Amino acid sequence: MVMKSPKPNRGHFVLSCFIFIFFLCVLASINEVRFEGLLRFGRCALSNNSLAANSSFSKEEDTRILIAVLTLPDQYLRRHFLRLVYGTQTPEDAKVDVKFVFCNLTKEDQKVMVALEIMRYNDIIILNCTENMNKGKTSTFFRSLPEIFNETNGPYPPYHYVMKADDDTYVRLNSLVKSLKPLPREDLYYGFVIPCGSMDPFKHYMSGMGVLVSWDIVEWIHGSDIPKKHVEGPEDKVFGDWMRWGRKGKNRYNAKWSMYNYPDPVSVCSHELWPDTIAVHLLKNQEKWIRTLKYFNHTDPLKPSKLYHIP
Repeated sequence: MVMKSPKPNRGHFVLSCFIFIFFLCVLASINEVRFEGLLRFGRCALSNNSLAANSSFSKEEDTRILIAVLTLPDQYLRRHFLRLVYGTQTPEDAKVDVKFVFCNLTKEDQKVMVALEIMRYNDIIILNCTENMNKGKTSTFFRSLPEIFNETNGPYPPYHYVMKADDDTYVRLNSLVKSLKPLPREDLYYGFVIPCGSMDPFKHYMSGMGVLVSWDIVEWIHGSDIPKKHVEGPEDKVFGDWMRWGRKGKNRYNAKWSMYNYPDPVSVCSHELWPDTIAVHLLKNQEKWIRTLKYFNHTDPLKPSKLYHIP
């Protein structure tokens, strides 16, 4: 007897296909939900990371400081050295810009060399004046700042503080920032009181080694007739006269003896190098610079590498 194959049950087959298709649809729906969730999570994470990145680049509460080093056009090597000194410091919770300031260029080589510096570093301010020490360069500098830095779309003030420093002064940026944190951001006159024996910043004036003021004083200098009419004389004394005659700088901070001249038997206003230092002045030669940088372990952050070995 020949056995016949059973006829396929089409109903069961259709039902199985329907169940299989339904299962695939459910699975796809679940995966779509998960995928959209992952996308939303990714967008959220990206947004948060972008916010964190933006906040790390610009914090409104961070202190903004301009350090203007008054120098001469021909001091190329000094500027390059100071770029190394300030460029290898990393101030915390502050934006510190260092600019080099001098008057109009007068020689053909200056026009080429300084133009190259500006193209490479963009850290030079050329004032519309004839180069001088005690005949108005400081006045021209401060009166020019609002026109240079006040921008409609930029932060205001562009800098909370402006420091005018000599090119033989070593400013320790983190120490400067730390000393400024508890101080007002308005009507501030800060520095090393001279004469050396004085500790009274209201009776005397600040040394030109590194005098700092808040931005509102910069704007007052820009608009007041007092600095315009009194420009000649020792720059630090003249600046002190402006503060006294204009009744400015009601908030005064004497940074002595964290600011001082390099220790030298013939130097006044000096003492030995010590850790609690904001600025050292009268670094007139390489030997003094090297001793000062070594004392403060300036090169300690140098990372090890196979490219060099420095004992």
